[in-house]
Amino acid sequence: MKISRIGMDIAKNVFQLHGVDSHEQSVLKKKLKRSEVLAYFRSLEACKVGIEACGGAHHWARSLVAMGHSVVLIAPQFVKPYVKTNKNDAADACAICEAMSRPGMRFVPIKSVAQQDIQAVHRVRSELVKQRTAKGNQIRGLLAEYGLVVHKRIECLRVALPELLEDAENGLTGEFRALLDGLRLDLVKLDERVGEMDDQIAQSCRGSEAAKRLQQIPGIGPVTASALIAAVGDGRGFKRGRDMAAFLGLVPRQHSSGGKDKLLGISKRGDSYLRTLLIHGARSVQRVAAHKTDPRSRWLNAVSARRHKNIAAVALANKNARMAWALLAKGEAYRADKQHRQQPSEHAASASPVLSTAAHGALA
Repeated sequence: MKISRIGMDIAKNVFQLHGVDSHEQSVLKKKLKRSEVLAYFRSLEACKVGIEACGGAHHWARSLVAMGHSVVLIAPQFVKPYVKTNKNDAADACAICEAMSRPGMRFVPIKSVAQQDIQAVHRVRSELVKQRTAKGNQIRGLLAEYGLVVHKRIECLRVALPELLEDAENGLTGEFRALLDGLRLDLVKLDERVGEMDDQIAQSCRGSEAAKRLQQIPGIGPVTASALIAAVGDGRGFKRGRDMAAFLGLVPRQHSSGGKDKLLGISKRGDSYLRTLLIHGARSVQRVAAHKTDPRSRWLNAVSARRHKNIAAVALANKNARMAWALLAKGEAYRADKQHRQQPSEHAASASPVLSTAAHGALA
């Protein structure tokens, strides 16, 4: 029995396999425990294995590749249309096996352990920032109950808390002061943890040539550079820069029919964390562009004047994503004197409906 292709539905403890031969005939339907998977694939001849891109998929992909198998990861939304019956593990494995055979199917690049390490740091950092924001909001809400209003910026809260604790005339009781001091210490601890994550990210960037090249692009710093590398690796999983921008949700959604093209706001697909970093980086460039006369700043100022500053920020994030792909995939250095020549994302800013829905709301 020669198996040419296997679809594997993975879970915590039970794995379902569905295999076909070179004539597309089903020759394998098997359920395995987690501890049996590697031993079973060692006994098989090298074949093509498809796995849904979910938790643990990259680990299993690396393990099977080390045995000589060819492994592809498929996004779950591309597998769903091939489920022929009610959802169960066997049907999912069959759908994966069918989806991976399609000539136009798009696959997810397999991440290395180093990429997953960096991505884990970013996930922890993102959660810590959310906790810090929630803690700051809680402190301001409690203070407002006592008639004390602090500016919403976290920097202002850090400065105000010691002053409020030392002010004997603000009407706070000793009991609440003790509670407030504990909340201040919580905030300090979260700041320290976020700082540790930032130091770890900066250290990883210092040892990466790709990260150094990405940081040459205005609007991309260590956090964004390392997040890009963790998500897309060398960028060769995309054929062109626009594909990576689409992966990040920075291109228009389409709703076209009858030969009439209708472009909507940005799709907001893919990694919202990366999209947020790129847009915030673009905003930082936008703040200082008004005082500059280089081609990039003139283009950005023109888009801001013609449309809306949020639309211009998204257009610049789109441009930065495309340039980031070029630097990663081609291994070249950033060339400021030539980067504005093709202006790939100006079309996204000039088409009237393209980014309009993102102009007055949350962009990521």
